Amino acid sequence: MEHNPASTWLTEAASAVEQQGPGNLLRVVLIVMVVGCVLTAWFLLRGYRRKDD
Repeated sequence: MEHNPASTWLTEAASAVEQQGPGNLLRVVLIVMVVGCVLTAWFLLRGYRRKDD
């Protein structure tokens, strides 16, 4: 088993983070989509509220 110094391990970890891919973008898109669906549902369902005035 070969011994890797901590600096090599940190360098490899940093390069792996850079190559992660579209994870953050997909997370933002999903959050915006869910918030948009909630706002659309609220907007549509508020029209069905009965006004008993």
